Amino acid sequence: MPLFQLPSWRKDGELWFEGGGHILDLEVVTKNRVLGNGVEKLDLKKIIEELDLCDVPSVFICPISLEPMQDPVTLCTGQTYERSNILKWFSMGHLTCPTTMQELWDDSITPNKTLYHLIYSWFSQKYLQMKKRSEDVQGRVSELLESLKKVKGQARVQALKELQKVVVAHASAKKTVVDEGGISLISSLLGPFTSHAVGSEVISILVNLPLDSDSKTNLMQPAKISLMVDMLNEGTIETKINCTKLIELLMDEKDFNSEIVSSLSLLVGLLRLVKDKRYPNGTSAGLCLLKTICSYKQVRNLIVSIGTIPQLVELLPNLNPDRLEWALFILDVLSTLPEGRQALKDCPRTIPNVVKLLMRVSESCTQYALSVLWAICKMAPEECASVAVEAGLAAKLLLVIQSGCNPVLKQRSAELLKLCSLNYTATIFISKCKLTRTIQ
Repeated sequence: MPLFQLPSWRKDGELWFEGGGHILDLEVVTKNRVLGNGVEKLDLKKIIEELDLCDVPSVFICPISLEPMQDPVTLCTGQTYERSNILKWFSMGHLTCPTTMQELWDDSITPNKTLYHLIYSWFSQKYLQMKKRSEDVQGRVSELLESLKKVKGQARVQALKELQKVVVAHASAKKTVVDEGGISLISSLLGPFTSHAVGSEVISILVNLPLDSDSKTNLMQPAKISLMVDMLNEGTIETKINCTKLIELLMDEKDFNSEIVSSLSLLVGLLRLVKDKRYPNGTSAGLCLLKTICSYKQVRNLIVSIGTIPQLVELLPNLNPDRLEWALFILDVLSTLPEGRQALKDCPRTIPNVVKLLMRVSESCTQYALSVLWAICKMAPEECASVAVEAGLAAKLLLVIQSGCNPVLKQRSAELLKLCSLNYTATIFISKCKLTRTIQ
């Protein structure tokens, strides 16, 4: 039986696979001695792992594992497989060809050296091209960093724009910036006299780089933070989001100064970003940072004082599950304050909007919603419990109690149900608990 032959033809010195897929330039392969006994052999396994390509020619793929073959062998049926995969198939007692399901009249396997060389050559060329691109990128990054030491004005802005694009597109660019001390250089461009044009580009680069402890400490200088806060209030939506992300990165530092997030200007800018319904990404970034800031107890009263609670309550019906969980978490944290509970009670949409979320999204959301409702109803049971029951709370609480959720949630639901029933006779309250209302 003849060995498996690749469907291919030559065209102008190049090898093409059937269907028009260009594989490699034979002249280049021969010149670089990739085929045959090359002087410097690369590890095929390592190459495949590093490249992680999605456009590998189908003839290089093992039909069993659907991964590129490193040691292709051919059966008597003419089908080719990765050696380890077909041997495992045989060890399971199979005496057939996995692809055609034909019975094998000969269980020997033959190394497909032609295919191996083609696989090796194709991946080697891709790898060398990648290395060349990486070297070019690294060289360009070095040039841009040197340029930033000299240029000013619009030339500096353009250099930063190009550096940002390269850093976002190539992991090797990030490494080069770090290795050549670029983070310190780029951070030094932020200061009291930095224009917003330069500042926004600098921050768009920094949020895409791995910042160590020293870099974060440097960025926490008052002048740099002041510039970030200004741009959070006055920059483009992209700049606002980047400022928000950078501040959150700084908050991971153990020596982070909580006074930074006690800035009224920062919190106002953050709330403005959160409530802007035109930009969902801005809402996400803002809620995420606001959630982190709420971990500082000394800032919570200030967060309440700028009108955060009614703004978040108004947003609840339009948030996706992740953002909804963050918003409810923030409301739950703020409900621990007397001022927070009062603000929740005074907002007419709090109870209806929060009741609707029970058993609708996740157990975490239900937990935060129950906690918020308990804080309000406990504060003014005669007034708030009645409003909650009319909004369908009793029926929702019965659903929680009958569900398979956390026992703590069930207990809190039972306590809240008891609190809600105080204003009603038994007959009337039972009618309020009809599940049909919740289903509707």
